[in-house]
Amino acid sequence: MTMGPLDRDRVAEVIAEELRGAGPQEVPQRLCDAVVKLLPVNDASLSLRGDGMPVPLSASGERAGYVMELQVTLGDGPCLEAAETGSPVCAADLMSSRDACRWPVFAQQAAAVGVRSVYALPLGDRSVCVGTLDLYRDEPGELAADEVRTARVVAEVVTAALVALPRAGPHDPDEAGQWLSPLATEHDEVYQAVGMVMAQIGVAADEALSLLRGHAFAQDRTVLALSHEVVTLRLRFDDDSTV
Repeated sequence: MTMGPLDRDRVAEVIAEELRGAGPQEVPQRLCDAVVKLLPVNDASLSLRGDGMPVPLSASGERAGYVMELQVTLGDGPCLEAAETGSPVCAADLMSSRDACRWPVFAQQAAAVGVRSVYALPLGDRSVCVGTLDLYRDEPGELAADEVRTARVVAEVVTAALVALPRAGPHDPDEAGQWLSPLATEHDEVYQAVGMVMAQIGVAADEALSLLRGHAFAQDRTVLALSHEVVTLRLRFDDDSTV
């Protein structure tokens, strides 16, 4: 159902109401909930732009969380393209040949759980992009022009809300990252695992990340789950049976 465009004041009002009383770690989840109320979408997720991979921040539900993690594991999908280009990316029908050719494995697996269209918006622009807001729908089709305008305003307000969250000050180092959700802080293990794989087999960071992704995909697991095994020394890549 097409809806008329909402101005920035109305979008900010809805988001502010959703955030009322929320602590810093609750904010990403509340933002996703507000996005689903503001736009004609079934699910939404937020991710931060990390070094070589997105860092999942929050999702409106289990399915959105899965599709977000799928992009992290594959290193492919609308979210990554939007973060790299600083421009919105639309996958109007993941079961179409056009989108299947752009992201073959992602399109197949996202469609398998009922996601037919994705609209990824950068949190920022080409010069400074801090992450992405991903919108998921059960039906194929592009957002209408009015809905695209509202989505851009929503992304701007969400970006402002995230940037305004408290970081650590010079006298409270223990509070570093207090605004991040537990999901985002868990992804520190991925970076630790990348470093350990680099040391174990003497490869560069991008190759180590590719190896983690490849093994995770082959085992039908997330890159986060596989990284946990590397960090806890239950999996080594210098073992001949692993590589």
